[in-house]
Formats: sequence, structure tokens, C-alpha cells
Amino acid sequence: MAASSSKQFKNICVLSGYHYGKYKEFVQAAVDLGRVIAERKLHLVYGGGEQGLSRLISEAVFTRGSQVLGIIPKPMKPLVCLSGPPIGEELVVSSMQERLSEMMNHADAFIFLPGDLATFEAVITFASWAHLNIHKKPIGLLNVNNFYDGLLTFINHAIKNHFVPHSVKKLFISASTANELLDLLQAYTPEPDPKTFALNWSTDDGSGNSSSNKKRDLDLTLRL
Repeated sequence: MAASSSKQFKNICVLSGYHYGKYKEFVQAAVDLGRVIAERKLHLVYGGGEQGLSRLISEAVFTRGSQVLGIIPKPMKPLVCLSGPPIGEELVVSSMQERLSEMMNHADAFIFLPGDLATFEAVITFASWAHLNIHKKPIGLLNVNNFYDGLLTFINHAIKNHFVPHSVKKLFISASTANELLDLLQAYTPEPDPKTFALNWSTDDGSGNSSSNKKRDLDLTLRL
């Protein structure tokens, strides 16, 4: 495959579960993806933790000479770091939301292996952010054993019921092998939705102060 085209990418964020899954194909897919990332001279950003598919892909990348950065919320460290010290570098954050923000800051593209609820949350979050013009980075589903067919069917269902625009369908790039998926991510060209293209997500209100720092004087007392 065209490894030279990977120059436009530097860091690939891969999200997966802390389990190995039911089928051996899931395990093999994680190892293959790590190998391909390293062969293309890319680096890995992932969810941290030394269990399941997360461990396999980080090992596959790190042992072949590429850099690895694990981003993990502090409350989760005792739960998912049970097999020794982290592989590569580790960034500890305070919350799941901060974790997603740091992943977006550090990555040039996203790949999702079969995973858990946190993986599903990240898929929808990054797709939603792309639709809202918060980022223009490609989102790939490594659809091993048709794992993500149900998600893609649901997106089509939401489109047919006029809750999601047709443009959202193009945000999800799906393939069954690592090389094919990375090639598709390389070739991806963002097609912003006309209704969200002009959205400005700057937090500066024009006075030099971030609007997020303003205190809201709200009365949240329940009125029965």
C-alpha cells in the first residue's frame, strides 16, 4: 500500500475496548493495525490502560519503533492499569471530556476498533464535532466481523427519519482491514454541511476574555 501518502498524518488516535472480544479476529485486527501504523511511520494516541485490545495495539506500535501516548482519566487508572507500567508516554487527565479533547488536540485522524461504551461515546462525539465544524479530521471504523454494521444501519435510520442530514453519512469511513482503512483516511476530503460550516467555536468574546470564564448567576432552585 501507499505508505508514502501518510506524510499528511503524524498521529493516529485509536480507540478500542479493555477486553479482547469474543473472536480471534478482533485480536488479530488490533495487532495488524498497530503493525501498519508503525510501518507507515505514524505514532499512536490511545486511551491508555494495559488490558485488552488497547494493550495489543500499543505494544504492536511501540515495539516497532513508533511513539505511543496514552490519555487516561485519573479515576480510571486503578481499573485499567493492572498489568504493569504504561507503554510509551502517559497523559493523565481529570475527566472523560478532557480525555476526548486531548485526543482531538493530539491526533490527525481517528480509528475505532471494536470496543465498549466509552468507545461508542467517542465515535459519536468526534462525528458530532466534525458535523458541527469543530474539526475536519477523518473518522475510521475498522469494521472487523461487521462489528459496526449496526451503528451504520442506525445512522441510515436516523437519516431516513429526518433527524440527521445525509452529509453525516460521509463522516463514517469503514473498512475491514487496516491498510484499506488508512488509505481511505488519507484520501478523505471534508465536505462541511452548509448549515454548520459557518459556526464559530472561538471562546473569545472579542474583549480578550474567554466566555467560559464568565460566572453565570443562575438560580437553580427547583420550583415545585
